[in-house]
Amino acid sequence: MNIIKRGAEGILYKEGDVLVKERIKKGYRIKEIDERLRKERTKKESKLLSEARRSNVPTPNVFEVSEFKIKMEFIDGVRIKELIYNETSDKKRIAEEIGQSVGRLHSNNIIHGDLTTSNMIMKDSKIFFIDFGLGYTSTRNEDFGIDLSVLKEAFKSTHVKYIDILWQSFIKGYKQTNTNSKQVLKTLEEIERRGRYIKRES
Repeated sequence: MNIIKRGAEGILYKEGDVLVKERIKKGYRIKEIDERLRKERTKKESKLLSEARRSNVPTPNVFEVSEFKIKMEFIDGVRIKELIYNETSDKKRIAEEIGQSVGRLHSNNIIHGDLTTSNMIMKDSKIFFIDFGLGYTSTRNEDFGIDLSVLKEAFKSTHVKYIDILWQSFIKGYKQTNTNSKQVLKTLEEIERRGRYIKRES
């Protein structure tokens, strides 16, 4: 077993050219509850991957889903995190394309839940979105705004040198594919104001 990553939710490993995500059992949970949660989350993630793909957002093809495992296409490319670090990369185009894809997700009521540049991979000039383990569906602007807040914080913490160009280009792309973008961005501003107020209070 060629283990690629161990996370809180489970492990990622390769079987030939196929990537397997397996949710491992948690000893601290009651067996029946643990199995139910792992089954539900595995099913939900595979469904979100397929729904995102149908929404014209590149994601790994899902080949097989069992109780606790998803077998999917292994995206052999460069993580956007590394690509942005590269001084010669076209950061405007990358961020705008990310914005277009997130706009499509939100237009189809899909929340990624962990929008970071570590969960995006460039392959064949396309940006693939991976790891929908924290994702869900929603029609609430609050949830869309939180999704964007996670990405903005990721830009700040990981790519602070390029934050202005990345965020402005992202917003440009997001507006192109999401007719509800104005309201979502307004909600994001409210979320950020609440965050600043909480920090002042503490």
